[in-house]
Amino acid sequence: MVSQVLVASNRGPVSYSVAEDGTLTARRGGGGLVSGLSAIGPDADAVWVCAALGDGDRAAARRAEGMLPAEDTGGQRVRMLDIDADTFADAYNGVANSVLWFVHHLLYQTPLEPAFDTAFEQQWGSYEAYNAAFADALARDAEQGAAVLVQDYHLTLVPALLRERRPDLRIGHFSHTPWAPPDYYRLLPDAVAAAVLRGILGADRAAFLTRRWAEAFAACCADVLGARVEGTDWADGELRVTCEGRTTRIGVHGLGADAEFLRERAHRDDVAERMAALREQIGADDTGTPRRTIVRVDRTELSKNIVRGLHAYRRLLAEHPQWRGRVVHVAFAYPSRQDLTVYRRYTEEVSRVAEQINAEFGTESWRPVVLHVKDDFARSLAAYRLADVALVNPIRDGMNLVAKEVPVVSDAGCALVLSREAGAAAELAEDAILVNPYDIADTAAALHTALSLPPEERAARTKRLATAATALPPQTWFLTQLDALRHA
Repeated sequence: MVSQVLVASNRGPVSYSVAEDGTLTARRGGGGLVSGLSAIGPDADAVWVCAALGDGDRAAARRAEGMLPAEDTGGQRVRMLDIDADTFADAYNGVANSVLWFVHHLLYQTPLEPAFDTAFEQQWGSYEAYNAAFADALARDAEQGAAVLVQDYHLTLVPALLRERRPDLRIGHFSHTPWAPPDYYRLLPDAVAAAVLRGILGADRAAFLTRRWAEAFAACCADVLGARVEGTDWADGELRVTCEGRTTRIGVHGLGADAEFLRERAHRDDVAERMAALREQIGADDTGTPRRTIVRVDRTELSKNIVRGLHAYRRLLAEHPQWRGRVVHVAFAYPSRQDLTVYRRYTEEVSRVAEQINAEFGTESWRPVVLHVKDDFARSLAAYRLADVALVNPIRDGMNLVAKEVPVVSDAGCALVLSREAGAAAELAEDAILVNPYDIADTAAALHTALSLPPEERAARTKRLATAATALPPQTWFLTQLDALRHA
């Protein structure tokens, strides 16, 4: 008999909005976890435990008093936790997004930050309470010997807490972010640094998107906890970290693009409409030839490095004037985490720099930067199909699926300019043009190289990139983790 499967993540597969009259409207999401759970079949009796993220979610969780209605979730069993709003805000914004995310993406300006004071101590207490709420819910819902897959930096303490409550369970943890090297990880208060590591080591198996992040985690365990690390040659495809008498296996699963879904979705009517609108915005040069396109699709997340990408494009135009009037930078910068001041300021800077480039180089017939800030998946797919060059230059990224999605969807072949600090570089480096994300001159030169590639070489690279990008599609990615956990 297949053992029960439970998934725990901050964000669930469904979200709710609430109308003025109190009516709730459910909206289902997608992604690797949704695909994976749908692939395991009904025998696994799967349960997804997530947090209520807003007022609509909280109302739905209270009305459900257990599992959400099946008609809202597409038949999946989903328990949404109504955690106190202040506790959630402290845990999510105060610790997960403002501390752990910053550490793993190396985002701190260390002369000024971080400063861990009494406010952080309160937020850390909320993070502990938030993780305990998940551990309690999982312990209640899990059948004897069930497999539990805990997701990401929001829930690092859950594996150890759940093991205390239910030692019979098979527990896994997956990190979707990079992992900081030991010297940077030690910015955290010592007790917090140790608690996060011990929390994840409560799992039977912890997994990462690349070997680089897995090795960094193991190095932190050795440095902070004095753990023993074995299997550093990856001879059997895993590391083993032994700490305080327990061994946790460490694996790697590089999430790939869902080619079947992307190609089908990219050829629907709404995408064709967006392509026509984008072509009109991009226009043609003085000879009537359609302009070339450099495309980026990102959230205005600090680690995505959008501002330096814009500066690199400006330098391309300054140093290679032959591209003026012949290329357009189509930049989609969708607002993210706007409840945090630093993100609002970053979003404003993206718009300011784009306007500056247009003012400096633009003409009556040519707008060098076409910037869109309203999230529109169909328009993103349209840009993927039209792109001559894709710019993906994060400061640091666990994987970056945009780098994998563009080659899959591209109509005529697309050169990929890719940061060496993106996890995707581990798989795509051979056919991408790698850049140092901090080096604007290097990125500008890479953009020139990418625009100058002969069409046949661009098409050949795109084909190989698409093959590498789809090696572990979401369903396989999920099932491979689950199989490895059951046999750990």
